[in-house]
Amino acid sequence: MRPRRRRVLSLLAEPHSLRREQEESERVYECVCGLRAAMGNTQKKGPGHGEGGGPHSQPGTPGHKRSHGNNTANSKEVQGKNPAVNGSLTAGKSQDEPQGSGPAHRGTAGASCNLDAPCGALPPPLARLKNEGNLLFKNGQFGDALEKYTQAIDGCLEAGIDSPEDLCILYSNRAACYLKDGNSTDCIQDCTRALELRPFSLKPLLRRAIAYETLERYSKAYVDYKTVLQIDVSVQAAHDSVHRITKMLIEQDGPDWREKLPEIPMVPLSAQQHHKDEPSAEVLEARADRAQQEKARKAEARFTLLKQEGNDAVKDGRFQAAVDKYSECLAIKPDECAIYTNRALCYLKLEGFAEAKQDCDSALQIEPNNKKAFYRRALAHKGLKDFLSASTDLQEVLQLDPNVQEAEQELETVTNLLRESLLANSQGTVSLPTRDEN
Repeated sequence: MRPRRRRVLSLLAEPHSLRREQEESERVYECVCGLRAAMGNTQKKGPGHGEGGGPHSQPGTPGHKRSHGNNTANSKEVQGKNPAVNGSLTAGKSQDEPQGSGPAHRGTAGASCNLDAPCGALPPPLARLKNEGNLLFKNGQFGDALEKYTQAIDGCLEAGIDSPEDLCILYSNRAACYLKDGNSTDCIQDCTRALELRPFSLKPLLRRAIAYETLERYSKAYVDYKTVLQIDVSVQAAHDSVHRITKMLIEQDGPDWREKLPEIPMVPLSAQQHHKDEPSAEVLEARADRAQQEKARKAEARFTLLKQEGNDAVKDGRFQAAVDKYSECLAIKPDECAIYTNRALCYLKLEGFAEAKQDCDSALQIEPNNKKAFYRRALAHKGLKDFLSASTDLQEVLQLDPNVQEAEQELETVTNLLRESLLANSQGTVSLPTRDEN
C-alpha cells in the first residue's frame, strides 16, 4: 500500500585628455557594437523578394575573403558592455535577411527553418544557400554564414541571374557577417555594392554607417545615418548615432564642421513612400501575435462556457446534453483530463459503458494516477461484466488513496460478483467475459 494521503471527497461528485579620448572611444565602440547587433533587420521587402547585387569580388580579394576584420579586437572588447547589443530597430525586417544571432539559438533554429523555402527569383540551389546562411547567422556562426552567402553570390553572377533585389540582399547579408566579425572594410565594400543595385536600401546604408563609425570615419557615417533618417525617421539607433557623432565632429572639426561634410543625398519621395507602405516584419509579427492571442482568448472563453454548461446539465440530470457540451470542450482542448472523466460519468449514467471506459483510458494517458479515471473505469468494467478488470482498477484507487469509501464498497461488490461469475463458469452456465486489456 502506498502512504496514506488526505481524504478526498466522493469520486462521483461533480467536475473543477588621453583618458577622456580612450573613454570616448570606448563609448563609440559600445554604441557601434550595439547598433551592429541591433541590425538584425531594418530593410523591408515583400514576401518572396530580395535585395539586389553588384560587382562580384573573386576569391582571394578583400570582398570575398572570410572575415578577418581589421577592428575585431576593439568590437569584441565592448560587445558585452552595451545593453543594446541584442536590441532591435523599429524599421522593417525582411524574411530574407539574417534574423539576429546568438549561441542560445544553436540546435533549435533549424527545427523551424525551411531551408528549401523560395527566395525571390533565385533558383532552388541558390535559395537554399541563402537560407542556410540565414540559419548560420542566426546561430552566431558568422564565418560559415559568410561562406554560404559568398557561394550564393558566385552562383548568381556565374548564372547571369538578373535579379538585383536578390543579389543586393546577399551582399547586404554578407556585409552583416563582416560587421559581426569586426571586418568593417569589407562590410563597407559589400554595402556599397548593394546600394549600387538598390539605392537608398535601408539596411546596407545603416550597416555601412556603423562600419564607417567603427573606423572613425565620422563624416561618412554621419551622412549615411542622416540618409537613413530621411528614409525612416523612426530608426532610433540612427538618431542616437547622429547625436553622438555630431559631438565628435564638433570636437574634431570645430564650429564649421558642417561645411566639411560630404553632400547628404536627397532621398526620393518614391523611396520613402515605398518604405512606409510596407509594414515591417516587427509589425507583421506583432499583428500575428495579437491575432493568435485573441484566438486563444476566445477559445479559452468558449471552453469555459461549454464546460460550465456541461456541468449544469449534469446537475439537472441531462446527461446526453452534458455529453454534447463536453465533446465540444474536447474539440477545443483535446488534452483536458477533467473533461474526459466528466464525460465518462455521463456515459455511465447513460449506460454507455464502452464509451465511458474509452474516456477513462484517455484520461489515464494524460494523468496516469487520476483516481476518478480509475474509479469510473472500474464502474465501466462492472457494467461490461468484466469484474476482474473492475477489481484491478478499484485496488489501484485504494492504493492511491485508501480512504475512498466508495472504492472499498465497490471492491466488495465486484469481488462478490467475480466469485459468483467464477462459480457459475465452473458449473458451465455462464462464460467469464474476456478481460479487456488496456
